[in-house]
Amino acid sequence: MTTHETAPTQYVEAKGIRFAYRRFGKAGSVPIVFNQHFQGTLDHWDPAVTNGLARDREVILFDNAGVASSSGETPSSFAEMAANAIAFIRALGLEQIDILGFSIGGMVSQEIVLQAPELVRKLILVGTGPRGADMAASQSAAIFAGTYEPAEHLWLKVHFSPSEASQKAGLAFLDRKLARQDRDPLVSEQTINAQRAAIGKHIALRETEGYLDYLKDIRQPTLIVQGSNDVIIPTYNSYVMQQHIPDAQLILYPDSNHGSFYQYPELFVAQANLFLNS
Repeated sequence: MTTHETAPTQYVEAKGIRFAYRRFGKAGSVPIVFNQHFQGTLDHWDPAVTNGLARDREVILFDNAGVASSSGETPSSFAEMAANAIAFIRALGLEQIDILGFSIGGMVSQEIVLQAPELVRKLILVGTGPRGADMAASQSAAIFAGTYEPAEHLWLKVHFSPSEASQKAGLAFLDRKLARQDRDPLVSEQTINAQRAAIGKHIALRETEGYLDYLKDIRQPTLIVQGSNDVIIPTYNSYVMQQHIPDAQLILYPDSNHGSFYQYPELFVAQANLFLNS
């Protein structure tokens, strides 16, 4: 069986876009499609998470339009990104999937469920927030504007807390993440700017009356996973989602930040499998 480290990069065309993806794991069950974070590519996922879930189900990683190895341009709204993701999923001939969305990938995942509810069986949202997310306490702008040596240590600041234990887990994550040799290219400036614009539009919805009402239309069983102190998309937003999505449960991991499931990969995989298999 192929793994995160060995699965070949494949391509499929939809909507005039050549999507890059990798597909691995145990076939025969409902596959799980991963939606990636800001500036993320096929190689920004944690193999401990992807391989862990792949023991029981097929895992599909992909670059959305304009991201890294996929062609086209990255659109500047999460709704458009979701429409492209749906086209990709349908181009693979899939009729039902589970979704894992991390950070802005969780925002895209919510839009996928709203646009194509019949396609999605279960939803996992990690380190993310609703439309109109409260970002007042976010340190994202300062963190991404910083300089890091080596550059990969940006992700220690983004995903992990300052504690010794969390930073140690972060270094182990980087070792796992960098194990693959044939790596996806980094994202372009066009993608970064489009993703930033989409984030701005998403936050601005807070000024719209009833901006959280859409969450009641997410009827799929939903697992929300968050760190105790997310400095990118503040933890409070996960509680808001849990309170408004009809069939949602929330897990908070201790001493953890934006990438909490990378700090506790074995525990996350066990809990995600319990949720997906129930």
